[in-house]
Amino acid sequence: METLLSLSVAILAGLLMTRVFKPFKLPAVTAYLVAGILVGPYCLGKLNIPGLGFTTYESVEKLSLVSNVALGFIAFSIGNEFRLSSLKQTGKQATVIGIFQALTAAFLVDIALIGFVYLSGDKLTVPQAITMGAIATATAPAATLMVVRQYKAKGKLTDLLLPIVALDDAVGLVVFAVSFGIAKALITGKPDMVSILVNPFIEIIGSLLLGGIMGYFLTKLEKLFNSNTNRLNMTIAFVFVTVALSMCEFHIGAVKVGFSSLLVCMMLGTIFCNLCPLSEDLMAGADKWTSPLFAVFFVISGAELELSVFTDFTIVLLGIIFIVVRSIGKYYGALISAKMTHCDEKVCKYLGITLLPQAGVALGMCVSAKALGQQGDLIRNITLFAILIYELIGPLMTKWALTKAGDIQPMSEEVRNRRQNKLNAKAK
Repeated sequence: METLLSLSVAILAGLLMTRVFKPFKLPAVTAYLVAGILVGPYCLGKLNIPGLGFTTYESVEKLSLVSNVALGFIAFSIGNEFRLSSLKQTGKQATVIGIFQALTAAFLVDIALIGFVYLSGDKLTVPQAITMGAIATATAPAATLMVVRQYKAKGKLTDLLLPIVALDDAVGLVVFAVSFGIAKALITGKPDMVSILVNPFIEIIGSLLLGGIMGYFLTKLEKLFNSNTNRLNMTIAFVFVTVALSMCEFHIGAVKVGFSSLLVCMMLGTIFCNLCPLSEDLMAGADKWTSPLFAVFFVISGAELELSVFTDFTIVLLGIIFIVVRSIGKYYGALISAKMTHCDEKVCKYLGITLLPQAGVALGMCVSAKALGQQGDLIRNITLFAILIYELIGPLMTKWALTKAGDIQPMSEEVRNRRQNKLNAKAK
C-alpha cells in the first residue's frame, strides 16, 4: 500500500508542478524532476510519513522496474526515427556526428581530469579520470524525447537529433567498456582483454540481434489481429517482454553475455517501423499510452538525485570541471562534425546544445564503476552531481536550441484564441 501511495503522490506532485512552472515556460521534464526532489528523501521524505513521498532511497529503488520499462518505451519510440526513408537523407550525417561528438567529449574530459590528477596529487587517480571520460559520452534520450514531444518539434535539427542520441549511447557503451577495462588493468596490473574487447562487442551485437528478432516476431504477430486496439495491446506487451529479456545476464566461461535494454528496444522499434505498414499509427497510440509512465519516470529520477553531493568541495570542483569540459566537447564535437557533413547552418550552431542532457545511461555506467572499489564511490558521486545539474538545465537548453533552430514554433494567435474560446464555452 505504501509503495502505491508514494507512486500516486509522485504522479500528482509532477502534474501539479507543471502548473507551477507553466508561467515560466519551462519544459515539463524540469517540473517532473523538481517534483521528484520535493517528494524525495531530502524534502517530504524527511517527515517520515509513510506514503507521503519517499522516506529513503531504498523506497525509490523499489520502483526501478518502472524506470526500466519507461526507458524501454523511450528507446522503442526512438527506433521510429530509423525508418529507411529518413536514413537515406540523414543516416550518414547522424552516424558521423554521433561518433565524433561522443569521442570528442570523452577525449577532452580525459585530458582535463588527467591534468587534474597531476596537479592535485591524491584527490583523483588516472583510472578514475579515464572512467569519467567514458561516462562523458552518454546523452539522455529520455529528456530529449520528452522535450521534442511536448513542443511538437519538427525540422532539420529534430530529424538529426534523435538518431544521434541513439547512436551516441551505442558509442558510449563501447568507449566505457574499453576505458573501464583499462582502468581496472591500471589498478590490478592485469589487463583483461575479454572485458576490454570481447564483452562490449557481444553486448552490442547481442542487443541488436535480440531486438531485431523481437521486432520481426512482433510484425508477424500483428497480422493475426484486425482491430487496432488489439494490435496496440500486442505492441505494448512486446515492449514489456523485450525489456524483461534484455535484463537477462549470464556467463560463458570468462565471457559475460548481457544486453543493453536501450539498444534492444531501439532495434525492436527500428525493425517494427520498417516492416509493419501500420507501425506509424501503432507507435502514435503507444506514445499516448506511455505519457503517465514517462511522468513517473522523471519524478522517480528526481527523487533519486542525491543533494548530499553538494556538501563535498572536491566533488563539486570535479563535477564543475566535468560539466564544463564535457559541454565544450559535446558542443564543438557536434559543430565540427556537422560542418564536415554539410549540415544546415542552424543545425551546426544549435545541435551540440541539445546533446547536453545526461541521466540513465551515465548512471548505469557509474553503477558499473563500483567494481573499482572505493575509487568507484568518487566516480559515482561526481556523476550524480553532473546528472543533477544536467537534468535541471538540460531540457531547458534543449528547448531553447530547438526554438532558435526554428523546430519549435510559437503557438499562433489564431490557435491560442480558439483554445481560449473552447475553455470559455466549457466554463459557461
